[in-house]
Amino acid sequence: MFPLEIETLARLLIDEAREKSLRLVTAESCTGGLAAGAICAISGASDVFERGFVTYTNRAKSEMLGVPGDLIADHGAVSEPVARMMAEGALAASHGHVAVAITGVAGPGGGSPLKPVGTVHFAIARANRSVVHRHERFDDEGRAAVQLAAVRVALEMLREAVA
Repeated sequence: MFPLEIETLARLLIDEAREKSLRLVTAESCTGGLAAGAICAISGASDVFERGFVTYTNRAKSEMLGVPGDLIADHGAVSEPVARMMAEGALAASHGHVAVAITGVAGPGGGSPLKPVGTVHFAIARANRSVVHRHERFDDEGRAAVQLAAVRVALEMLREAVA
């Protein structure tokens, strides 16, 4: 279902999280649940995957993850502060230990000069650690390519957080 690279990353992540007895959470916007899907496509994911939030709208980000509406209004949904709050909110609204958040512009529309298609913000929250942020600007090679690139980065970041 997913490219081999993503399947391999998900398999390694599951093994590493299982070793550390850590539960994983995803909070996704532009990927629409694909990161959770990549993890859950691997047998044994139920050992470590706690839950996933698909918060495609600003309202969902606020209602499900506690992202303040004024933060979204001030910075836009595709921003570092919103990604950070999504990750923190996912951790707070779950029984997980490590949460990844993804918010971006997958295209083909929705981009702007400041946030062109392919702009994605990621954040990792882990209990008792600082939130880690990463900003990527993927080539606009189509919606699916941007989404899969974002899933790859999210899985890599989760692996780093679990290590």
